[in-house]
Amino acid sequence: MQPAGRLRDILRRIDGRGYKAYKDCEGAYAFDDFTLIIDHAQGDPFAAPSRVRVRVAANVAGFPAGCFTTRTREVAFRDFLARGFAAAIDAAGQNRRGSGKSGQIAVARPGQEVLERSSVVVTAEHAVEVRFTVGLPARGRSVLGRQAEAIFFEDVPALVRASLLYAAVDAAALDRHLEVSEDADHLRAALHDRGLVAFVADGAVLPRASGVDDRPLKGGVPFASPPSLRVEIDLPNCGTVTGMGVPAGITLIVGGGFHGKSTLLRAIERGVYTHIPGDGREYVVADPTAVKIRAEDGRRVEQVDISPFIAGLPDGRDTRAFSTENASGSTSQAANIMEALESGTRLLLIDEDTAATNMMIRDRRMQELVADDQEPITPFIDRARALYRDLGVSTVLVIGGSGDYFDIADTVVCMQAYRPEDATARAQAIAARYASERFTSQKDGFGTFMRRVPEARSIDASKGRREAKVAADGVRGIRFGVHEVDLSAVAQVVDPAQTAAIAHGMLRAKRLMNGRSTLDEVVRAVAAEVEREGLDALTSHPVGGLATFRPFELAAALNRLRTFRAGQTR
Repeated sequence: MQPAGRLRDILRRIDGRGYKAYKDCEGAYAFDDFTLIIDHAQGDPFAAPSRVRVRVAANVAGFPAGCFTTRTREVAFRDFLARGFAAAIDAAGQNRRGSGKSGQIAVARPGQEVLERSSVVVTAEHAVEVRFTVGLPARGRSVLGRQAEAIFFEDVPALVRASLLYAAVDAAALDRHLEVSEDADHLRAALHDRGLVAFVADGAVLPRASGVDDRPLKGGVPFASPPSLRVEIDLPNCGTVTGMGVPAGITLIVGGGFHGKSTLLRAIERGVYTHIPGDGREYVVADPTAVKIRAEDGRRVEQVDISPFIAGLPDGRDTRAFSTENASGSTSQAANIMEALESGTRLLLIDEDTAATNMMIRDRRMQELVADDQEPITPFIDRARALYRDLGVSTVLVIGGSGDYFDIADTVVCMQAYRPEDATARAQAIAARYASERFTSQKDGFGTFMRRVPEARSIDASKGRREAKVAADGVRGIRFGVHEVDLSAVAQVVDPAQTAAIAHGMLRAKRLMNGRSTLDEVVRAVAAEVEREGLDALTSHPVGGLATFRPFELAAALNRLRTFRAGQTR
């Protein structure tokens, strides 16, 4: 630890020198109210910005002990501070301190979800640490020491005073942030004992502002549960909340086009995460293992047992260990379902708009034209009941094109102008009145399926002779060495910081692959390390741009790495 004056001296000494002289600034410096740590000073003005931390002692920050009493509250507290620090940067504006992006201060920006983030950590002594980046000022490739001095001695202290001291934050907003997170976790934990897989609170606003804006739609229709599906749940902070309970089993969401079917399903799929106050979905929760399934033409599939859905291919390939470099819609959807089952899902979420038609249904006429012994695909309608009966895996399905699903549904929710009705009795009456005449393609149970053991050598993020290098490409992709991992069809990756953490999680997963552990065991071991040690378990040095992820999305990323190889075991 060096006094802050030492950093000022260094910056004045290197002023005007070559840009690499900024390396002299690396280290820790004691300011009056905080510690400044420059972990990495960029060696070129066009390189990734410098990594910086500030740490404020607990007695200086002054946040009450209630912020740390449980893991839920601590995660929400850190999330709140990350938002406050980002807002303080916005309020201060970006001073032009040098050419290009010189002088810019940035922190990973949270979205609508409350996630554990590495941008803010709390030490064992309850000191608060924020990790951010700084573009060190330059003119061309020369150091602008005086401008850098202004950043560290004016801008950064102002950000600390505005966002990291209890006296400066909105205490009521902080309490609300913690309480909403605590209530949502309590609500999610209550689902199983009540025989539910999801809950949508009365008054929730589900529509989003636009396809690229995840904030609530102004004037969106508040959700109101059908009386027959309404349940009440007592929460620790907001008291009793009422809303629609989605029972375990097979639930259909039906209704006309543009009436809110997919909007409801998307809210449920995001219900595996907690949302910030004011989002509209604060009390919309789902089974934490829920996985959104879709067809994904062109994805690679590696040694997946898709035999419960596809068997008897004309070329004789064994679908108990199916691989392809370019999956069709049906095979990709079958693989996505089986990979989700392999990872331990208890709830499948499917929207017919993004599903393969021939994987969802074969009507009586098509069954008559193409006999079962000529059709290798067993559609989902003939497997959904066995999934629930034999494996305890529920399904929530948006369907608008086939009433044949009425025959297997336990619950039918009809959306009319964004308002749900319990249409179960009507659907059952219609099914009784108009027999579908189709016959079930397979009547046996779902059975067991093969699991996979990943090969560590197939996980290679090197770039020639260079060491492993990974990076997030927004929220929908990962650069993994020389490879691109496409996550655009993985709907429950919701934050670029999650994508970055998954990229590092893939490297950590490789180190845990021992030739015996299954893929599910490996990804759960990585998740357990993050749970136990925090996101710093994924990297060799402190990184501020990571957010927690589920084992399902880590497995999805590994499955979509085109070099991925695996054997099989039961």
